[in-house]
Amino acid sequence: MMSNVADVVIIGGGVNGCAAAYYLAKSGIKSVIVLEATNSIGHGGSSRNGGGVRQSGRDVRELPYAMYGIQNLWPTLSEELGVDTEYTQKGNLRMGKTPEHMKKLEALANSAKSVGLDVRMVDQKEVKEICPYLSDDVIGASWCPTDGHANPLTTTLGYYKRALELGVKFYTEAPVKSLQKIKGKVRKVILNDGTVFEGETIILVAGYESRAIARTVGVDVPMTRLIDECLVTEMQPHMIDVMFGCASADFYGHQTKHGSFVFGSDSGWETVDEMVDPSTNIADPSRMITNSMTLSASCRAIQGYIPALRDAKIVRSWCGWLDEAFDGVPFLSPVEEAPGLILACGFTGHGFGTAPAVGLMLSQMVRGEKTVVDISALRYDRFKPCR
Repeated sequence: MMSNVADVVIIGGGVNGCAAAYYLAKSGIKSVIVLEATNSIGHGGSSRNGGGVRQSGRDVRELPYAMYGIQNLWPTLSEELGVDTEYTQKGNLRMGKTPEHMKKLEALANSAKSVGLDVRMVDQKEVKEICPYLSDDVIGASWCPTDGHANPLTTTLGYYKRALELGVKFYTEAPVKSLQKIKGKVRKVILNDGTVFEGETIILVAGYESRAIARTVGVDVPMTRLIDECLVTEMQPHMIDVMFGCASADFYGHQTKHGSFVFGSDSGWETVDEMVDPSTNIADPSRMITNSMTLSASCRAIQGYIPALRDAKIVRSWCGWLDEAFDGVPFLSPVEEAPGLILACGFTGHGFGTAPAVGLMLSQMVRGEKTVVDISALRYDRFKPCR
């Protein structure tokens, strides 16, 4: 019989939750429970993203751990997890078509260079040398040669399998209703059906649902909910090794090792109302539907940058929730007024590529160690008024 008491209870069975569980178990903390609200691991954003493993284009507050993961974790992750994560490190082009685009890209590149990232601006000629299939309308780009991409499905699966092998207990169909303090410390996790789990430390890494759960112990996390959509094309001849995106944020994507292209995008017109259970105002997995307006807008944008894909057929599309922090970067820290609780949410649609580093740092927080890099700028209370 499985015990409902553990050293650590992790709320959220996505790639970050599974990575945290693995690194905790690897470090010797064997008593770990992971609670996933749906009936499958990685059902949320972890299986609904385009697989970017990038540093360029990020807020400088994210760069230290994004860079750490790419330098120290991603290169050997397939071997460590025993799955092919399809990690490919061939660089990232963030393209521009107008002078305004180039100014935006240059500002991002300069801020990244200020913390040591190898990223530079390239002109139209060099863009075409890196990727000859791009439109002549692309006048330049930022280029980060150490960026890349990977497969979110196999990466999440790998962390899940290795955590299982190390003794982590996973519960699916375990939606969390509330947290409860015992003698001033967050200790109990109560499911919708009344089942209670207890842990010395609770890690809340449940996407946007983290906000409602944290509120049950008086902690409000300033973030909102957005939709991102992805599509996959039929297999194409080998064209592109790099990850690519654009200054206008119309889309991002890459070509997989088996030939299909994977793209993520939004049109700005998505509505969330139809995907929310009106009785609870909570995202309902059964209502996850793609938006024809987004797909058509995405395809027009993609054709405008990669004309060679004009006749490519779409074989699959899907959508997923973004837990968008109000300032665009995640909340990663223990919670002072709720001892025992660690927040890891608000990843704003770019949490997959940093998952190895985040999982490692969460395990370090649990053990009371210094994280591999300083992430004090990502504390949950950064919006509090200055005294």
